[in-house]
Amino acid sequence: MIKKLSFILALTFVMLLAACGGGGGESEGSGGGESGDGAQSLVFGTGGTSGTYYPIGGALKPIFEESDQVGNVTVESTGASVANIQNIQDGLNQMAIIMSDVGFDAIEGKGQFEGNAVDVQAVAGMYQNVVQVVALKDSGIESIEDLKGKKVGVGKVGSGVEQSAKKVLEAVDLTYEDLGKVTHTGYADSVQEMKNGNLDAAFFTSGVPNSNITDLMQQTDINFVEIKGDVASKLMEKYPFYKEYTIEAGNEAQYNLENKVVTVGIQNMIIVSPDLSEDLVYDITKRYYEYLGTEEVAVGALKQLDRDEIAKGLIAPLHPGAKKFYEEQGILE
Repeated sequence: MIKKLSFILALTFVMLLAACGGGGGESEGSGGGESGDGAQSLVFGTGGTSGTYYPIGGALKPIFEESDQVGNVTVESTGASVANIQNIQDGLNQMAIIMSDVGFDAIEGKGQFEGNAVDVQAVAGMYQNVVQVVALKDSGIESIEDLKGKKVGVGKVGSGVEQSAKKVLEAVDLTYEDLGKVTHTGYADSVQEMKNGNLDAAFFTSGVPNSNITDLMQQTDINFVEIKGDVASKLMEKYPFYKEYTIEAGNEAQYNLENKVVTVGIQNMIIVSPDLSEDLVYDITKRYYEYLGTEEVAVGALKQLDRDEIAKGLIAPLHPGAKKFYEEQGILE
């Protein structure tokens, strides 16, 4: 009986050892990693679901997943530029879309990245986010200086919109303290607050047209506040990512305005983790470039791109894999 009991105990111990040894290591989290066939899983940080970044991520997901080196691409809705850079730094995202102004701050260790410079590496440039300052017609706001004492929506906390709003205000020596009221509202909420008379003006830093502005124009008389002259010069001198941009008059694809609006724009970029291999980034860069040359491009913001210009004028260095591809194409400056 004792021998039989000892045998059973020994057999149980062996089975427990086998069970413990057969787990095959830790399970993957949401931060990406290699799939069973060695392909890299990627988390693609975008922005809010009502913005442009998120549908771009959705459109590029199947393009990148065609690569043998890429497993699943998870398109993640995030707080946009600042959050995306931080997520890549923390290893939560491997790819993201950001605005160049936030990327510049991260590289320089300024703004929200004060004392914490980040190694930001680009895959490609994209469309420009245009700084659109919209005011109620009866607010008396005709210039950026006129925002003093007014109720202004500046975008969500930490968003690229807010970063841009702060820089534009700075160009006319204004801070939040100089405004009558500041709300950290997103596009849709800013529009609703303007409709309700709770805001005099709001910043919209996005592609043109912005559907939220179009909605506001259909129900309320507004005017676009231009960023030009000395204000634009100060911005472009201090922040090299700003470029002149004109919203043309009579363009039905934009707002069909009676008069053109002169303002500034900020290029968007696709960035990747420096930890991704050269071969993988080379391949996704190649697929992005080839995709832009097809009729399959569905997102309007991507249709604006000249694919032979996407590697030029970037404020961030290219990832070695992306640089290798563009050098082969002969399209680097």
